[in-house]
Amino acid sequence: MELSSIVEALVTSSDDPLSSEEIARLVRARVAEAEDILARKAEEGETTEPLPEWMTALAAVSEEQIIAAIAELNRAYDETNRAFSLREGAKGWRIFTRVDYGDFVKQLFPGRKPERLSAPAMETLAIIAYRQPITKAAIEAVRGVSCDGMLQKLLDRELVRIGGRADLPGRPLLYETTGLFYEHFGIRSIDDLPNAGELRKVKLPEPKEDSNEASPEEQLALSAAEKKAQKQQEAAGDESNQSSDEETQTAEA
Repeated sequence: MELSSIVEALVTSSDDPLSSEEIARLVRARVAEAEDILARKAEEGETTEPLPEWMTALAAVSEEQIIAAIAELNRAYDETNRAFSLREGAKGWRIFTRVDYGDFVKQLFPGRKPERLSAPAMETLAIIAYRQPITKAAIEAVRGVSCDGMLQKLLDRELVRIGGRADLPGRPLLYETTGLFYEHFGIRSIDDLPNAGELRKVKLPEPKEDSNEASPEEQLALSAAEKKAQKQQEAAGDESNQSSDEETQTAEA
């Protein structure tokens, strides 16, 4: 059994993206499990055969070996003209349909039409991406105009989320990009953006002092973001936050 086939089985079976490190851990865990089973059988006096050589070789599989196996898979996909490939996003590796087949895949979703972001929305998104986490006041200081509508649009598209509050007078909200942003633009981190290192060092205009307080639109956005975060925590089984969620639900009731 080849490592590349094992990696392929894991990625295709997982509902969530898998990082190279996580794939390596899963492979090592399976080998350790097989070794434990053999050890228990030996203690019970059962006659067993040793682990196959290919499995023993995977006992110390590394992240680098996983990456090499993925490269091997992608080469095989290219050589056989497969309609998909393995790509690494912000949260790990996933199988994506190649762009060439996009027009055919769209037929599965006849009611969904791609919507382009306006130039002001793209400008606002770029400022957030390069300088996150960032307040609305700081964004407006760069753009020179109010950005309430643009922020709400980006929040609705789930390209931007509220990451907390800044340690400033009025405790203004902080905005940052989401996992969908990384997936949509095909990058793993902010460092993959063009000239990220240089642009993150550019000094931004200072926002006005009275613009640090949250606007009504921001308060509504924060409320929606907090509710969504609570639902995600409950779905993930985060016990440490369940108690606070229950208190919030009780208060709302």
